[in-house]
Amino acid sequence: MHATMKWALVIFLLLLGAACKVAQPYHTPSEAVSTGLYRDSTQTTDTTRTVDSTNLANLPWKQLFTDTVLQSLITEGIAHNLDLQVAMARMRAAQANLRQSKDAFFPTLSAGLTATLQKPTNTNAAHNEQYQLGANSSWEADLWGKYRSAKRATLAALLQSEAYRRAVMTQLVSDIATNYYLLLGYDAQLQITTKTVENRKLDVTTMKTLKESDVVTGAAVVQSEANRYAAEVTIPDLKQSIRQTENAISLLLGRNPGPIARDSLMDQAVYQDLRVGLPVQLLANRPDVQEAEYQYRNYFELTNVARSYFYPSLTITAQGGMYSTSISDFFNAPALFGSVVGGLTQPVLNQGLNRQRLEVAKAQQVEALISFKQTLLTAGQEVSDALYNYEAASEKMTLRQHQIDYLQKAVEYTKELLKYTSSTNYTDVLTSEQSLLAAQLNHVSDKLQQLQAVVNLYRSLGGGWR
Repeated sequence: MHATMKWALVIFLLLLGAACKVAQPYHTPSEAVSTGLYRDSTQTTDTTRTVDSTNLANLPWKQLFTDTVLQSLITEGIAHNLDLQVAMARMRAAQANLRQSKDAFFPTLSAGLTATLQKPTNTNAAHNEQYQLGANSSWEADLWGKYRSAKRATLAALLQSEAYRRAVMTQLVSDIATNYYLLLGYDAQLQITTKTVENRKLDVTTMKTLKESDVVTGAAVVQSEANRYAAEVTIPDLKQSIRQTENAISLLLGRNPGPIARDSLMDQAVYQDLRVGLPVQLLANRPDVQEAEYQYRNYFELTNVARSYFYPSLTITAQGGMYSTSISDFFNAPALFGSVVGGLTQPVLNQGLNRQRLEVAKAQQVEALISFKQTLLTAGQEVSDALYNYEAASEKMTLRQHQIDYLQKAVEYTKELLKYTSSTNYTDVLTSEQSLLAAQLNHVSDKLQQLQAVVNLYRSLGGGWR
């Protein structure tokens, strides 16, 4: 017996040593430390942004968006957005899975009560009664790390769901701010267009007066009328865009469609300290990158689980209880029973299930790794695009203002020339007015592009969930 115990101990130690080689340790993919994700990130001459360890994403959204009306809308969205509530539900499901994976280390236990009554066909024979109360327990030793890998997999799934919640929140903050600025942009364009229509109504009156004085012809009057309606016809489209954007914001806030309180576009301060930080910080800040890595880690651990099925399992089962032939003295039953059985089971042929399980797990792991790489590359692209969009908008803002200044002078000069000289006609006035309106509307678009570029950069760096 002593020798048998020694051999059993030796076998157990050998199995334990082999178990260390079955489950592979996890390492963060090398792509996560890439340093070339930001295009031209080390060649910029823009003094408003620098590439260092400081990151715009670390800034709380209330410090980036100083408009109190916008802050109120974002707060409401975080409290009531339906997508965010779905993300929270996913987290609760992942937490339940993690709790179950921890319970898998403990033995199972079940209890049962049975009663047997046998009545022979011979009526003179005595009835046979038997009552039994018992419990069964089973426990599998985690020799190959199957349950430990499963627990790490469910933990990664929980962290993935938490990263998904933060990704939804980041996108939510970005969407509310983007649509809010878009709404302000439509308001500004509507205001410019309405003012332009009023000015062109005055032009019509002026042209009629000049015609009466034989300064211009009837064609100029007709052209001035058409010019007025050319501007006015865009107003219904602008109002429709305003209404649709209000409805889009209402949906993000989890409320019924309705009007949205807001400020004005030109009162919005543009945040200029655009620090993008180091590319490696995307892994720490950007929730969707974290979500993709946790998904990869989940499949990595599930591959460890699938690999463990090729090795024998050690299961210990036990049962015990008491029985009696009479219900009246059941709890005084003199008969007790019990047994403990240990067994080592090695899979031999199971219709290729273990191999299929492992190949599927490996394929899913590769797919998750590719998805992680794609998410990281997309993040770098979005950062680069947002930076360039901001710089382009800032450059256009300056140039556009010069254009507007000169076009305003051109409108004034052509109108004066039309009154007092014959060297010009209303076509010149018409052209300069149309150019001025287009420039003013584009100036609003430039301001909007600048604001939205900051929002997009903030989101692409992983900001918004703090």
